Amino acid sequence: MTSAELANPPAEASPLHAADSAFLDRLTTALESIANDQPADPELKCYTPDEAADLLGVTKNWVNEAIQAGRIPCTYVGRFPRLTAAHIRQIQAEGERKPNKYSAVAA
Repeated sequence: MTSAELANPPAEASPLHAADSAFLDRLTTALESIANDQPADPELKCYTPDEAADLLGVTKNWVNEAIQAGRIPCTYVGRFPRLTAAHIRQIQAEGERKPNKYSAVAA
């Protein structure tokens, strides 16, 4: 049964309450993500260095070298490095630069 069939039940079926309809939508979304072999929660996914490079906007080589040098956090699954969403957020936060309040005013 597809999400379209669930959203548009036959006329002889009893009408759904709003809460039932919202629950059905969430359930359908979760089932479709499982069917597509994607976790419903991106927080639970472990990203490969190649996927992390795409998310961070850097080269794959930079991510691999930074992992080997220990400059960025990662988790090893077996012998393969993986980055979680928390690792990627930490890498982004560590790269942030705040403006110097004592610098000269640009003209």
